[in-house]
This record gives sequence, structure tokens and C-alpha cells, in this order.
Amino acid sequence: MDPAQYLADYDDRLTRAATGAQAASASLRQAGGTATSPRGEVAVTVSAGGALDDLRLTPAARALEADQLARLIMTTARQAQREAGAQVAAIMTEHFGEDAALRLVAHSTPPEVGR
Repeated sequence: MDPAQYLADYDDRLTRAATGAQAASASLRQAGGTATSPRGEVAVTVSAGGALDDLRLTPAARALEADQLARLIMTTARQAQREAGAQVAAIMTEHFGEDAALRLVAHSTPPEVGR
């Protein structure tokens, strides 16, 4: 291959990667997950990384025993985290393609809530 063409192709790949990284970063800033418990006592919002952003309890939550409420909060938070994880995986796949590392992350996401 011609060295000038090789460098031009390499520069093009770098430009595409930088553009993809900027677009992914913008999308990730908007990503997150929200979940509500089945009867609506608990609502949780998490960031793209799964960190708790918001927790809302309705008056019905006061009727629950402390350990029941704690389990419900954790279960609902896991649902929101899985939603955020799915959004992150979709964003990364869209901008960078599906590679072995992304598949590993996707397969390590728990399939069920409330283990």
C-alpha cells in the first residue's frame, strides 16, 4: 500500500473514531434508567453509570415494614440500573459496533430483578 494512502486512511479512521466518541459522549449524558415498583410505592431514577439520581416514595410506602420497603427499593433500583445498562450498550453499539467487550458487559447484566 502506498504510504500516503495508508496515512490518509489512518487519519480518516481517527476522525471517524473521534466523531463517534463525541456523539456517544453526548448520548451517554442523556442516558439513564427509571423504574417504578409494581404498586407504585417506589420510583427510582439512575444515571447511565447506575448511580442513584432520584428516589421517590409515595404515602403507600409508609404502610410497608422497613425490610419490605428496603427490598422494594433495591429491586426497583436494579430495574432502573438494567434499563440504564441497556441504554449504554445500545449507545456504544450504535457508535462503535458490537465487539467482544460490549458483549461481555451485555451478558453480565442480570436477567432477573430482585435476586
